[in-house]
Parts: sequence; C-alpha cells; structure tokens
Amino acid sequence: QVHWVESGGGSVQAGGSLRLSCTASTFRTSGRCMAWFRQIPGKEHEGVALISNTADTAYANSLKGRFTISRDESKNTLNLQINNLKPEDAALYYCAAADLPYCGGWRTSYYPYWGQGTRVTVSS
Repeated sequence: QVHWVESGGGSVQAGGSLRLSCTASTFRTSGRCMAWFRQIPGKEHEGVALISNTADTAYANSLKGRFTISRDESKNTLNLQINNLKPEDAALYYCAAADLPYCGGWRTSYYPYWGQGTRVTVSS
C-alpha cells in the first residue's frame, strides 16, 4: 500500500537547495509525529529530522542548520528544506509517520507509514 506521494527530489550542484515533500494518501497527518530518514546505498537508514504533532522539531546533530522540517496539516503534507547541499547528502530520502503524537527518536520501527523514497543527487 502506498502511504505517501513524494516529490522534490532531483540532481543539484553542491551549494544548491531542494525542497522535498510528501503528501499522505492513506491517513491524516494531524496528531502524528513524522520524520525524514535517508539511506545511502549499502548503509542503514539515517535519521534526518523529526516533527511532533505540536511542531516541535529535532535534527540529527551533524545536519543541524541546513535542514528544516515542516508540516502543513491543511495539505496533509510533510516537507524537508535542504540548503547548501553537499555531495555527502546524496541519498534516498524517506518520509515516515508514527501512530502517536510524540516522537520516539530515530527507531525506524516507531514509524509504520513509510514513503517509497525520493532520490537526491549532489554533484561537486
């Protein structure tokens, strides 16, 4: 079952920006913690950003300052703004949603609703 419709991935030069979006298609985003993860080929999922139902946010320590997570309940959407992209940001980016309003950290098992991934490529 496809839970999200994803958009915004693509190929950019280092220093550029991208805005990734996910629109939920099988549930309402309100009242849920949501998150962005990313995966580099051959590696495990890496937590990027979290946002609770009250819009409290948290970011992976190494990514603070360049990533901004946001939610728009009117559009049932989760967003991730990425600025000053670096080659090491190249990955598949996944949106995810929990069944609870508060965030449970970076455990992937906490989020039952996953997107299919949108690819970000960064050229130096």
